[in-house]
Amino acid sequence: MNRRRAWWVLAFGSLVVSGPGWGAAPPPETATAVEPADEAAYDPIGRRDPFRPPHAASAVAAGEPRTPLERYEIGQLKLVAVIYDTRDPRAVVEDDAGLGYIIKVGTPIGLNGGQVRAIERGQVLVEEDSVDFYGDRHPASVVLQLRTSERGTR
Repeated sequence: MNRRRAWWVLAFGSLVVSGPGWGAAPPPETATAVEPADEAAYDPIGRRDPFRPPHAASAVAAGEPRTPLERYEIGQLKLVAVIYDTRDPRAVVEDDAGLGYIIKVGTPIGLNGGQVRAIERGQVLVEEDSVDFYGDRHPASVVLQLRTSERGTR
């Protein structure tokens, strides 16, 4: 008896839910195309492409080998030694892994096309290109300081 009652409830419930039109779908609405107004045209001349990253213009040409120092940010390198009282001053920078690299004036360094400009007592001056939000290039100077003790004093 319970099965028969359950069957009637299901049959009656599906009839109430689906309504009188078994399988009859409402007619599809037709979409109309709307033409944009002529006065709202976008003029891209003089503007940067918002879908290109700012560093795309500073990418290295294909096939040009990069030195190990050009694979690090300047902040990842630590200045550990300076020889400044010679005709050709040199310095030693160390990466996070503890590998040391000898640099001199003109050595390319950093991801942003930096170059060592001067080696002085206790510091190395690096000039690199920085790209702002609008894609304009500006030279930026970065100073690597020699730390002689754990506190960073000379």
